[in-house]
Amino acid sequence: MSKKTVLTGITTTGTPHIGNYLGAVKPAIDASENPALDSYFFLADFHALIKCQEPERVARSTREIAATWLALGLDTDKATFYRQTDIPEITELSWILSCQTSKGLMNRAHAYKAAVDANREAGKDDLDDGVTMGLFSYPVLMAADILMFQADIIPVGKDQVQHIEMARDIAGRFNHNFEPLFTLPEAKVDEETQLIPGLDGRKMSKSYNNTIPLFSTSDELRKLINQIVTDTRAPGEPKDPNNTLMHLYRCFASEAESERMRQRFLEGIGWGDAKTELFEYIDAHLTGPRVRYNELMSDLGEVEAILNKGAERAREHSVPFLDKVRHAVGIRSLTDTTTARQQDVVKEKEKSEEEIARAEEGRRRAILMQIRPLLDQVDQAADKAAAAQALVAEKTAEVEALKKKARQKAQNELDLLIEELSALL
Repeated sequence: MSKKTVLTGITTTGTPHIGNYLGAVKPAIDASENPALDSYFFLADFHALIKCQEPERVARSTREIAATWLALGLDTDKATFYRQTDIPEITELSWILSCQTSKGLMNRAHAYKAAVDANREAGKDDLDDGVTMGLFSYPVLMAADILMFQADIIPVGKDQVQHIEMARDIAGRFNHNFEPLFTLPEAKVDEETQLIPGLDGRKMSKSYNNTIPLFSTSDELRKLINQIVTDTRAPGEPKDPNNTLMHLYRCFASEAESERMRQRFLEGIGWGDAKTELFEYIDAHLTGPRVRYNELMSDLGEVEAILNKGAERAREHSVPFLDKVRHAVGIRSLTDTTTARQQDVVKEKEKSEEEIARAEEGRRRAILMQIRPLLDQVDQAADKAAAAQALVAEKTAEVEALKKKARQKAQNELDLLIEELSALL
């Protein structure tokens, strides 16, 4: 049984905090210890440029995040750890994929729609004011990150699931139009780690300025934990265990330890005592990694060497794979007159079930991208059922009017259209 590939990237725009650790870094490092998985972890420094125009902040964040992964125990013999910008094949692949991606698909990206909505609410005439091509085409670069390494599993937050679906659409269209080279990735959302609360109870985020830096000094960590918002119930009064302190404690502690702390809240532990216990538990957990982090930040040459080694390892895959992609789209040596790589040509009957399924999914997604505007029209109609019936009738008439040669393609579109409309209704 072949290994599955898991891939995770962290954008280099800020200092790593406990939410990053619990939501992304720790699960990724745990996954890298699984012998059934090939792990790729990278610093998404190209992505950082989309929203951050502060060079020193990007550079500092890159240093801090790289040192953080290593300090927390990432074994780079078991995982490929690299900087996105050290893999030039990714940007080339991004351009090739851009040429297969419809503008309509990008129009539906959450980040772009949010920017347009903000401009509309602000009364701006230009709804694209402030929207860069980096922001607009961000999902294509993300697709290139994923598809370059044939990733199967992408751990993401709920807000990123759409981008994984877009990567699947883009890969499917390429596979259908050229060769079935790309694996279709699957998003993996861990509900437990998606909402790590910050100091004010909202999701821990740089946007809310409510984070707890992962490698604060002990004194800074104590002060920050003491700032966590609680209610006014006094010591001795039972407290709802579904609170920020308990949530953070549970993320670090064992089930047995968490259950004991939960009982203490029900029995009325004072908020001050609870904060002290949380501080002591987290501080003890992070003391060793904090020492290692400070050592690495004092010797960034070691970190640089590790990243360079990871880039070499990543390019062992990216260079030959991009060569296949280039060949598939027609970018070849002038003396290469083959229509396909002979060593990769496989008769249909010899293909594995996985390859056949990948080709079929590619065909389906290529068609779906073509008919998506029609589905959107039906979804926005006041009477969806009537709009769907009218659309099916219209497309049926088109199928009947087409010449026999083109009929099968149109019939495929019609069948998939009916399937998608059924889901809407």
